[in-house]
Amino acid sequence: MRILPEHRVAILQHGGIRGQFGKTGLAMLRYSEAHIVAVIDSECAGGSIPALTGIPRDVPIVASLREALRYQPQILVTGIAPPGGALPEAWWQEVKEAVAAGLCIANGLHTPMAEHPEIKPLLREGQWVWDIRREPPNLKLGSGAARELSCLRVLTVGTDMAIGKMSAAIELHRAAKRHGMRSAFVASGQTGIMIAGDGVPLDAVRVDFAAGAVEEVVLRYGREHEILFIEGQGSLLNPASTATLPLIRGSQPTHQILVHRAGQTHIRTYPHVPIPPLTEVVRLYEMVASAAGAFAPAPVVGIALNTAHLSDAEAQAAIAQVEAQTGLPCTDAVRYGAEKLLDAVLKDSKPV
Repeated sequence: MRILPEHRVAILQHGGIRGQFGKTGLAMLRYSEAHIVAVIDSECAGGSIPALTGIPRDVPIVASLREALRYQPQILVTGIAPPGGALPEAWWQEVKEAVAAGLCIANGLHTPMAEHPEIKPLLREGQWVWDIRREPPNLKLGSGAARELSCLRVLTVGTDMAIGKMSAAIELHRAAKRHGMRSAFVASGQTGIMIAGDGVPLDAVRVDFAAGAVEEVVLRYGREHEILFIEGQGSLLNPASTATLPLIRGSQPTHQILVHRAGQTHIRTYPHVPIPPLTEVVRLYEMVASAAGAFAPAPVVGIALNTAHLSDAEAQAAIAQVEAQTGLPCTDAVRYGAEKLLDAVLKDSKPV
């Protein structure tokens, strides 16, 4: 199961275009190669995706699944992640309507749907439900084996959750492809997996096997590519996050890119937890990655700054300020492209 470029997709996004829980749908709009034919968001029905989000993709916004069916979608994507991971009843009814209408479902929520008693009886031959947050089979413990790969392994790490680690990794991957490199984007969350069609849903993996799950997918891609861009999850600074360390240990990165939202001074959901100066955060990630010499150094070679909330002039000033503070190359990879960060990775990789 995967979403292919030729598929016609509708995105269930109620409240997610302008709200804080719609990043899956917005990322699909920005990066998916599929043919997105409708976005379902009753709050923004009739509006413009480019005007509302800045994403240059002209897709009609409709108020309901029933209206979306006029555009003949084949797949419904859950583009929202409500608190607790469960859909409100009205939206759940729309999922059932979609299945009854013959649509396949790409489900990024923690709540599984494929075996749900209200969904399974409605499925017809050839119709599928892709529950992305499912632990892969036959998992093993991590062993540090990725350190033996010859490819570069670039991990995006962050000062907080939900600040653009996936976007930075995809932009770096696309920049590397434009340079003719044999590059791969390694997804570690439901949205990245929807976009890439493969990866490891890290937040569905038992913690004992998390590093091993990352290691397995990195080994699989690392043997065939010269550079991997590994999607980061969580943050070492966030008290609710457990995903970052398994990504570091499982991928054995050769380089790290630190992702930060310009001007953010505290963890967003825990305002009592401050974000230290970026120079200290860089030092933290480098120390954890190398573990005092137990593993190879993994320098932070650049800063991907999220400036989506700033004007162009403000963004340029923020980038210049971070470069002056850290001495590292900095840019907003979504807004200005990732070439500066890719150059920093490749420059650091050249033999002296």
